[in-house]
Amino acid sequence: MKPIIEFCASNMHHGTDRVMKRLEQDPELEVIEYGCLGNCGECYLFPFGMVGGEIVAAPTADELYDRIMEAVEEQQEEREALDRLIDDM
Repeated sequence: MKPIIEFCASNMHHGTDRVMKRLEQDPELEVIEYGCLGNCGECYLFPFGMVGGEIVAAPTADELYDRIMEAVEEQQEEREALDRLIDDM
């Protein structure tokens, strides 16, 4: 299952459009843009996206990319650990 990364169209003024386009180049990721993610406070204040339904934010768009990739990796490791646990049952 591909990690799902979601962006809010109203947050693009923070530079998240560049982050989204960069992530879209990775065929291992599912990148989706919505008109609104319902996080208006975050949307107004700083760049953010959602990875697997969890908010990932950063002071700059460049840092957001790095944090998103870290979150993807962490969530993948958690899924793999859970899969191993289930297999061992």
